[in-house]
Amino acid sequence: MKKYASYACILAAAACWGCIGLFNRPLLNAGIAPENLVVIRNLGGLAVLAFFFLCTDRSVFKMKAKHLPIFIATGIISVVLFTLCYFNAQKLCSLSVSAILLYTAPAMVVLMSALVFKEKITGKKLLALALALLGCALVTGVFTGGLSLTTKGLLFGLGAAFFYALYSIFAPFGLRHYSPLAVVFWTFVFAALGALFVADWGNLMTVLSVPQNALLVLLSTVAPYILYTKGLANVESGKASIMASIEPVVGTLVGTLVFGEPISAGVFLGLACILACVYILR
Repeated sequence: MKKYASYACILAAAACWGCIGLFNRPLLNAGIAPENLVVIRNLGGLAVLAFFFLCTDRSVFKMKAKHLPIFIATGIISVVLFTLCYFNAQKLCSLSVSAILLYTAPAMVVLMSALVFKEKITGKKLLALALALLGCALVTGVFTGGLSLTTKGLLFGLGAAFFYALYSIFAPFGLRHYSPLAVVFWTFVFAALGALFVADWGNLMTVLSVPQNALLVLLSTVAPYILYTKGLANVESGKASIMASIEPVVGTLVGTLVFGEPISAGVFLGLACILACVYILR
């Protein structure tokens, strides 16, 4: 039951990440710079977590100095650099290409997990990985044409995938010493510090007053990181990353149901591929 509860946490985290368009699209359309969205997510996430743990469990505030490198890695190297690379990829090439480049991350996690944690690369895992990649390609419309890609966009997209993948590698080191909640809190401490270096200070105070920020922080930042980290406590990093491929499916459904974006048969085929990969890994 613990294993299936962890699977549920990972899938719920991916669904929360997939809903981010509900909150960041209105903010971007209002002229808010992507760099300030990074600040909102990370600084807001830290504020929410600090207040919550101040009221409920102050033990998460304890962290040994020798473990600082772990949380610098999860917070700055993974969270901040991933977000910056992904936003730049979206600027330089189509959203579909950006999404499919990002979802080369599970392959990176599988390879790095084999090297770092000695996780086995099984036939079942490779099949699930192939289905996940195919499903993401179908969902994002890579095979339908009309996509744009530049060399810089490619590099930023692969960079986003790499830094995204690193969270699944760095976080388990923190989980050896701390609870999932403590790992998420200290990740956001350093993510918030790192985000301050990329902020557009001229518009930041205006941005912080926008009401949608609360939902962006709570539902698409804090909640998914807590859920995903809890899942990593009992699931191999490679499996977890592949299962999180359901995120673009949720994002596509949000685009269709909320913003009236067109949906094709390829989306349903892609959904079937991704659900099949989750079933294989159960």
